[in-house]
Amino acid sequence: MKELKIGLVGVGGMGAVHYANFQEIEGCRVAAVVGSSKRAKDTAEKWGVPCFESITAMVENCDIDIVDVCTPTYTHHDLVMESLKLKKHTICEKPIALSYKDAKEMLDEAEKQGVQLYIAQVLQYTKEVEYLREAVRTECFGKPLDAYFERLSACPQWAMDGWLFDVNKSGLLPYDLHIHDLDVIVSLFGKPEKFSISSCQGDGKSYPEQFRALYDYGRLHVGGEAAWFNADIPWTARWRVYFENGMMINDGNTLTAYQFGSEPRVYDCTDDVMVSTGINVPPCGWYYNELKHFLECVRENKPTPYVSREQLLTVMELLEEISAPWRK
Repeated sequence: MKELKIGLVGVGGMGAVHYANFQEIEGCRVAAVVGSSKRAKDTAEKWGVPCFESITAMVENCDIDIVDVCTPTYTHHDLVMESLKLKKHTICEKPIALSYKDAKEMLDEAEKQGVQLYIAQVLQYTKEVEYLREAVRTECFGKPLDAYFERLSACPQWAMDGWLFDVNKSGLLPYDLHIHDLDVIVSLFGKPEKFSISSCQGDGKSYPEQFRALYDYGRLHVGGEAAWFNADIPWTARWRVYFENGMMINDGNTLTAYQFGSEPRVYDCTDDVMVSTGINVPPCGWYYNELKHFLECVRENKPTPYVSREQLLTVMELLEEISAPWRK
C-alpha cells in the first residue's frame, strides 16, 4: 500500500486533532505543515517535519498527496482554492466556506482539476448517526414524523476578542455549531420546503446568543437549536427522532430506541479506535473514522458518499438565509 503524505495547514486545535489521528492510521504520515507563526514553526520542529509559509511552497518542495486545511473558517476558501489549483486532493475542516458562492467555486474547482475535496463534517462518521441513517433508510421504525437536534454551549469566553465572534469571519452560531446538525438533517431528509427561525440576545450583545430553526418537510417537522449561553452550562449535544412506530433518542451519552411491546434497545456506539483530542471533545474515534475514510477515498480518487456536493451546497444556501439578519 502506497504511503500517503499529508501536508497539514494550521496546527491549532483541529490541526493537532488531525495530526494525532493520522498517527494512528496505517499508510499515511504528516510530511509537512504550513504556518507562519512561531507556534507553527515550534510545532513542526516538535513533529520533525518542515514548516512552510504557503501551500504552494510546501508542494514545490515536498512530495505531498493530500493537503489538509485546519485553519479558521474565513481562510478556507482561499487556501482550498490554492491547494486545488495545485491538483492536490484536499481535506477541509467544516464549514466549507461562509457563502454558497464560495462553496460552489471550491467544489467546481475540484471537479475541474480532477481531484477530490472532502469537508470534515465529523458527525457523519459517528456510530450514532450511522445507526440513525440506517433507521431512516430502512424505515425499520416506519417513516420519520418529527425530530429535534440541540447543540448548546456556554459562551466561549476565551474567544471573545478573536475571529469566532466576527460574523464575517466565523458566521457565528449557525456556521460554528448548528452546521453540524443541519448537515445531518439535510443528509437524511434533503432540502426543507420552508423554514422559520427565532433568536435572542441580551442587551449589549452584538451577536445572537441562541437561535432555533424549524424545518418543514410537509408531514415531517425538524427543529434545531444552537446557543452560546451567557451561563456556565455543561456542553449539550443531543437529538431525538420520532418515527411512526418508535423513537430514537441520543441523550449525548447513550443511543436508545423505544417501541411498544419490546424492551428499549441500547445501541453499542463504542468506537473501535479511541484517540485523545486535546480539545473540548473526549477521546473518541470520530476523527479517526472520518480521516481514515477520506484516505480510503483518495486511494480510489472518489468522493465520499456521506458528504455530497448537493448536501454541502444545500447547507450553505440554508445557512446564508438563516444568518442574513446578523450579517447586514
